[in-house]
Amino acid sequence: MKVKTHAALDVLGEPNRRAILDLLREGERAVGDLVDRLEVSQPAVSKHLRVLRDAGLVEARTDAQRRLYRIRPEPLEALDDWLEPYRQFWGTHLDQLETHLDRRRK
Repeated sequence: MKVKTHAALDVLGEPNRRAILDLLREGERAVGDLVDRLEVSQPAVSKHLRVLRDAGLVEARTDAQRRLYRIRPEPLEALDDWLEPYRQFWGTHLDQLETHLDRRRK
């Protein structure tokens, strides 16, 4: 499943979805665990998980009567690749600012 970078950015713009991904970085979690940790209603967590799953950012597996969710790294890697030129842009500009400030101090 391929996710478009801009779609991932739209999905990740919502704070609860970012919080879910932060928790999933630690490993698989059941919906109930996410509800407890986020202090958000079960229907709201399920809705956010559905949006994350539809965007390809998470996947679920069934374990008895529970659904366990985990991060899919590939879309985040694509997002990281997309951000790289911006990191280079800011790195260059921050280096130039540092040089300028050093000159002014001397």
